Amino acid sequence: MFNLNFLLMGKQKTSRQGKCGAKNQMLFAVILFLLFLSVPLKGYSEEKALPDAVQQNTVKVTGTVKDPNGEPIIGANVMVVGSTTGVITDIDGNFALNVPAGSKLQISFIGYKEQIVPIKKGISLNIVLEEDAQMLGEVEVVAYGVQKKVSITGAISSMKGDDLLKTPAGSISNILSGQVTGISSVQYSGEPGADAADIYVRGIATWQDAKPLIQVDGVERDMSQIDPNEIESVTVLKDASATAVFGVRGANGVILITTKRGAEGKAKISFSTSAGVNVRTKELEFANSYQYASYYNMMMVNDGAAPTFSEDQLMAFRDHTNPLLYPDINWIDYCMNKAAFQSQHNVNISGGTGNMRYFVSAGLFTQDGMFKQLNMSDDFNFNYKRYNYRANLDFDITKTTLLSVNIGGRIDSKRTPESGESQDQLFRHLYWAVPFAGAGIVNGNRVVSNQEYLNLNMVDGLNAYYGMGFRTLTTNNLNLDMMLDQKLDFITKGLSIKLKGAYNSSYSTTKIASSSKASYTPIIDEKGAVSFRKSGSDSQTSYREGDYGKARDWYMELALNYNRKFGDHNVSALLLYNQSKKYYPGGTYDYIPSGYVGIVGRVTYDWKTRYMAEFNAGYNGSENFAPGNRYGFFPAGSIGWVVSEEPFFAPLKKAVNYFKVRAAVGMVGNDKMGSNRFLYIPGKYSYGSGDGYYFGQNVNNKKPGAWESSQSNPNAKWETAIKQNYGIDFSILNERLNVSADYFIEKRRDILVNPDYLPSILGMTLPVVNVGKTENKGFELQMKWNEQLNDNFRYWANFNLSFARNKIIFKNEINQNEPWMYETGRRIGSRSLYKFWGFYDETADARYQSEFGVPIANHGITLQPGDAVYVDLNKDGKLDGDDATRDIGFTDIPEYTAGLNVGFSWKNFDFSMQWTGAWNVDRMLDEFRRPLGDTNSKALLLYQYENTWRSPEDSFTAKFPRASNSSASNNYRGTDLYLINASYLRLKNVEIGYNFDFPFMRKLKMSNCRIYVNGYNLLTFTGFDWGDPESRQSSRPNYPLTRVFNIGLKLGF
Repeated sequence: MFNLNFLLMGKQKTSRQGKCGAKNQMLFAVILFLLFLSVPLKGYSEEKALPDAVQQNTVKVTGTVKDPNGEPIIGANVMVVGSTTGVITDIDGNFALNVPAGSKLQISFIGYKEQIVPIKKGISLNIVLEEDAQMLGEVEVVAYGVQKKVSITGAISSMKGDDLLKTPAGSISNILSGQVTGISSVQYSGEPGADAADIYVRGIATWQDAKPLIQVDGVERDMSQIDPNEIESVTVLKDASATAVFGVRGANGVILITTKRGAEGKAKISFSTSAGVNVRTKELEFANSYQYASYYNMMMVNDGAAPTFSEDQLMAFRDHTNPLLYPDINWIDYCMNKAAFQSQHNVNISGGTGNMRYFVSAGLFTQDGMFKQLNMSDDFNFNYKRYNYRANLDFDITKTTLLSVNIGGRIDSKRTPESGESQDQLFRHLYWAVPFAGAGIVNGNRVVSNQEYLNLNMVDGLNAYYGMGFRTLTTNNLNLDMMLDQKLDFITKGLSIKLKGAYNSSYSTTKIASSSKASYTPIIDEKGAVSFRKSGSDSQTSYREGDYGKARDWYMELALNYNRKFGDHNVSALLLYNQSKKYYPGGTYDYIPSGYVGIVGRVTYDWKTRYMAEFNAGYNGSENFAPGNRYGFFPAGSIGWVVSEEPFFAPLKKAVNYFKVRAAVGMVGNDKMGSNRFLYIPGKYSYGSGDGYYFGQNVNNKKPGAWESSQSNPNAKWETAIKQNYGIDFSILNERLNVSADYFIEKRRDILVNPDYLPSILGMTLPVVNVGKTENKGFELQMKWNEQLNDNFRYWANFNLSFARNKIIFKNEINQNEPWMYETGRRIGSRSLYKFWGFYDETADARYQSEFGVPIANHGITLQPGDAVYVDLNKDGKLDGDDATRDIGFTDIPEYTAGLNVGFSWKNFDFSMQWTGAWNVDRMLDEFRRPLGDTNSKALLLYQYENTWRSPEDSFTAKFPRASNSSASNNYRGTDLYLINASYLRLKNVEIGYNFDFPFMRKLKMSNCRIYVNGYNLLTFTGFDWGDPESRQSSRPNYPLTRVFNIGLKLGF
């Protein structure tokens, strides 16, 4: 990123500083701008006068304060120990003051270790401050640079890259929730190589794409499959002050991933390896064959029909006396193992010489699937392998010129079973399987049940994939960055120019192996012997090329950076131009590259790190809007005040060691509307026979025609959001407890939407328009406790809590008959549901009449005992769509997310664990709402079987209505009866480690040898009975979520 190294701590600290010659001349216009910044440079040193009596016993002391590279430190504090007398070094690092004879001087500066030196009469002091590694770590990565943590006025949270390694998850997107404030996530799947979580920053404020911008080393890239060993830090930018410079891309927050770099010194080699097992978290429990058949009979009897299964069949299911004809199989357990293997390995080396620094890393991550091989020779199991590589190189071309080169990427291979339908429906079919639909693999053959005997059209768990082959997706991603940093101190000190270019490419291929396997149906002959009827055939595996994908994009930026200290005044500025282009963007007009251009500006100021102000602005252009609306200006400002540095705060400082207030307000923008592009170009007509029209009596032959399929909107413009943030930071108890709290509110307007209120008979889609308004507000709290009791023992506890709640202020909806039907005024993603009242019985009419003053409405069926009764909200006597309300429950995204991280280190032992919780979150049952499914021949969950209404005694305890097909349209409609609380508390990770210190290690020059065990998703406390509380409950259920038990070794040389 184009940021000065001394922006890291407001200091000048690099050996690369120096004068440049004529080769560094710039364009005349640029020089004029720089000269504007060339204010007269003078140190604002101030020496307090001493009383006359004291002056007679004083000596004049002069000296120079420099950094380890010999560069002067501007603004270092030089104080007489035990007094308030002191000065600040000038632009050349020099100081002079009169001090009492025999005194000592205390020299300090942010980012360096404090020094105390005795005075020497007549000798000028030459003081070299040593860098304080701990203080240097107290910086935050921000947009296009870094800032001192203490001077930040925006809403930013972060975590160190090493903390990611404590969680043995396949994707780092699954680690962030609960680790940093403002992040909420939902992990829908545990599939190897496809288990990345959906991440949100401070909830959502739009019903369009609400995903945050993710950058890796300053370039927009996917972070989910990065090797965590390569990551230095993760920073989350949340308010407008922190994200306005991203303009079009910063509306939903920004996540910055910074990878590791080398430092000057001997080569350091690090090797780590770990191995673990994955097991399913909370599994779905299915009814067995006897329970299934009993439930089915109950449904038939309730609907006035005869039982389907005889008593003999029920007994066979219960006693398992004939597993071939009357099997009883839990297909999830039959098809999947209880555990699968995963491993992660990495080796990296870092170091550098005076002119070159490097960090080189190579990693391998493997994760096996849980599907059993059964008797198949072809490996069709889920399987994922990922090879990561990275080389970050820094070259000092001259003392003032730095060239940085980053080369990174990954090659991964992902294998999945070939499915008879679309690949995303494999688990849907597996969950549909009936426990007696087949006997599994018997003597090497797949045996399916004879439906003539069982009188049910059903499928077994092997039907969706067994013997069909597999497909392998191989992806090759390459990322390349080059950055040139030229210091321009010959124009004015503290000025630099940076040029950065980045290129990303991705290519993927799919290879499909197809085959087939015959199935065998048992048949009983007249003598009672069992034979088999073969269906289908066994075929050899054939191979073919499947789909392929390609993507490439480039990014460039040119930036001027300015960072200067004038006495107590710290000033920095950034002016940056960036441009990007993406080829094959997908969606509409995939053949036309998409691009962005923008100008970024930032100015920061602080006085003694007590009063702080920052102004940011982004000016961006979008291809989606007509020339008059193409460019948007997105400003933001923030201020901060360290109150604890004020003289009046001194009496309180023993109790409150540090106290800071912050405020920020600004605007960010969004131009995305799904895959729509060029929203302003003229609408299009479509032509075809498939969408023609039947004229006259010619009902069997469509006549082709043209129709107006879409319209454009030349007035479409930017979607904008005004964000406000107010925060405090304070430390108490001798800085052992640090607390940060933020309140935020976002008001988004002109949201881009596709109106849906045209009748479909018109055959056209309305253009994208700006009509939506939303509001999103909440708070964040972070508390950190850290205490060192003695040289051997340290412990810590970090707690964070995030809350975000949104509301639609305006959505251009068609007029509704009742106020509770509108989305306006309610959460984004609110569900339209009937309000469940209870189950019908002989007392229901009287109880309902007493509660609402009206009889039970006409539900469209003749209600029978055990049927679901819903509230007639408008009391018109009939239950219809006007009685469905959006005032019920929560959405799939939690409003509250909390995390607790505790740990300790004692001698060579260390321990840490993280708990994550989420609440105010619901799941709407879809696939498992109706027992037996829509065909009455799909799976039955044990929960459904056990909690179905069977008699009036169950009216107040049952969770499901009576078993009935005739009443299904009423009993299984969209209602809050099937809206399930998905709150949870999860032990996200635990790690226990030990650092060995053997004598032979020094002989081998081994600096570190650590063994550890850790785990992921180890415990989950939830009232959700439908599998894992994060799992998808829609019509496309996914691979089960997993927990991991892991052991590892890390060596350092």
